Amino acid sequence: ADNLLDAYAKAYAADPTSAYGGVIALNRELDGSTAKRIVDNQFVEVIVAPSVTEDALKSLDAKQSVRVLACGPVEALPASLSLKTLEGGFLLQDTDRGDGDAEHQIVSKRQPSEQELEDLRFAWQVVRFVKSNAIVFAANGQTLGIGAGQMSRIMSTRIAAMQAAEFEFELGGAVMASDAFFPFRDNVDAAAEHGIRAIIQPGGARRDDEVIAAADEHGMAMIFTGRRHFLH
Repeated sequence: ADNLLDAYAKAYAADPTSAYGGVIALNRELDGSTAKRIVDNQFVEVIVAPSVTEDALKSLDAKQSVRVLACGPVEALPASLSLKTLEGGFLLQDTDRGDGDAEHQIVSKRQPSEQELEDLRFAWQVVRFVKSNAIVFAANGQTLGIGAGQMSRIMSTRIAAMQAAEFEFELGGAVMASDAFFPFRDNVDAAAEHGIRAIIQPGGARRDDEVIAAADEHGMAMIFTGRRHFLH
């Protein structure tokens, strides 16, 4: 969003039920109006921001349980390594920084609109923070539905649609992001039933041709990124 208060409001509206406790991370200075909205809206344990204004600190003083961390400029943070523990060992890898769209390829007959491209980029950034199998629905710079951590990707798609319906979001014209390729066309068919108009996914499945054909049948735009997001 153009300002932090609107960005927070969109994020909160995406799932107000789950927005209880936890951490809110911001990439802009925390101002007084946003801090007041946060403490008025919800219980939060940690807020992280590059910097915090005095007005914001005054608003947060009323909530003694909130821990506020000023991390400095986000762009100044060094590239880092991600460590995941596994049984009998660990996985060490570069942090997934959500690379740009240099390798993105439009594989559908229909080209995405400029608004769809903007929403696809946004959804692709959001989905990298969701537990795989991960599906995200989005529109106009806002998350509308999330499906996470399921054994099958189609179940994550159904859950994302259920969540959108729970909070009364209209999915007609929205976009969808998947953190890994679609093994079958069923996810595309399910998305089409809810009015999804564009999809971004890594590609690379044995049935990519069937998946692309399904997108074309439904008049959807589809983008392959050429790479999937790292293990979360």
